[in-house]
Amino acid sequence: MQYEEIVDWLLEGDVAVQYQTQRDLLGNDDPKLQQKIAFEGWGAQFLKARNPDGGWGRAFYQIKWTSGHYTLLDLKNIGLSPDTASVKHDIADYLSTEISPTDGGIGPFGPKGNSDVCVNGMFLNYACYFGVEETSINSIVDFLLTEQMADGGFNCRSNRAKPKHSSLHSTCSVIEGFSSYLQGGYQHRPDEVRNAMEQAIEFMLLHQLFISDRTGEIIDKKFLQLTFPARWKYNVLRGMDALRAAKVAWDPRMQAAIDVLQKKRRPDGRWNAQAKHSGETHFNMERAGQAGRWNTLMALRVFKRYGVE
Repeated sequence: MQYEEIVDWLLEGDVAVQYQTQRDLLGNDDPKLQQKIAFEGWGAQFLKARNPDGGWGRAFYQIKWTSGHYTLLDLKNIGLSPDTASVKHDIADYLSTEISPTDGGIGPFGPKGNSDVCVNGMFLNYACYFGVEETSINSIVDFLLTEQMADGGFNCRSNRAKPKHSSLHSTCSVIEGFSSYLQGGYQHRPDEVRNAMEQAIEFMLLHQLFISDRTGEIIDKKFLQLTFPARWKYNVLRGMDALRAAKVAWDPRMQAAIDVLQKKRRPDGRWNAQAKHSGETHFNMERAGQAGRWNTLMALRVFKRYGVE
C-alpha cells in the first residue's frame, strides 16, 4: 500500500483514529471531528460504561483495566475532547478523595497507603489534558519531583522499597505526565518539572529506549511487543511516541528503536495490533494479529516527526 492508501485506511476507522490521523498526519486539527468521539464508536462505549454515580469499575484503581484510572487514561489516549464535563467531574472527585495526606500523591492503595510513582505519572498525564485546576495537582507534582532517582529516571517502588535503578515503565509514565503538565501551561514549579523531564528523557536515550547501558542486551523482550492500549507497561513504540509528544529533537540513540519499528512493519506498510495485556476490559478496540490502526497511526506520526521514510 502507498502512504496515501494507508492514510485512507486510517480514515475509515473509528472516529478517534480519524481525528488523530487528521491532526497528526494531515495537519488538520478539527474540533468538530473531535467532539464526535464522545458520541460515536469507542469513545461513546467508554462513556456508556460509566457508573450511574460517576467513575468506572469498582473504584479508582479497581479492577484492571476497567477502573476509573485506566478508563480515564484510555479516554485521554483516544483524544476525547478535554471539555467533556462528566470526565472533568470524575477527575475532580478522585482528587478530593484519593490524595494521600502523607506524601501528596494518588493511588493505587487509597489515601492511607503510599502513592505509586507510575500511577501518579499517568494521572498527571490525563488530569492535565482534561484541564484540572492547578492547585488540585500541586502535591502530585511535588511528590513526583521528590521521587526522581539519581540516574535521572523513576521507579514505581522508589518510596516502598530501595531500587537501585530506574524503570522504563515508570520513567515513560512520568515523562508523559510532565509533558502534559508543561503543555497545559501549569505554573507550579515549571522549571523544576522541565529539568526533571529532561533528565528522564536522557535516561531513556541512554538506554536507546530498550537496551541495557551495561550489557548492551535487550532489557526485556516484552518492550518489543507493540500493545495498545499500553496501560502502565512500556514498549518502544510508546516510548518513541512519548518523545514525539514531548517535542524531543532527533537523537542518534533513537535509531535502535526506529530499526525495531521498521522491522515490525508489514509488507503492506502497516503494523499489526499485538496481543493485549491480560485483564478485564470494557471492550476490545482491535483484534490482535491483524493490521492495527492505533499502532499504524502511532508509528507513522513518530516517523513523520523524525523524518523516517
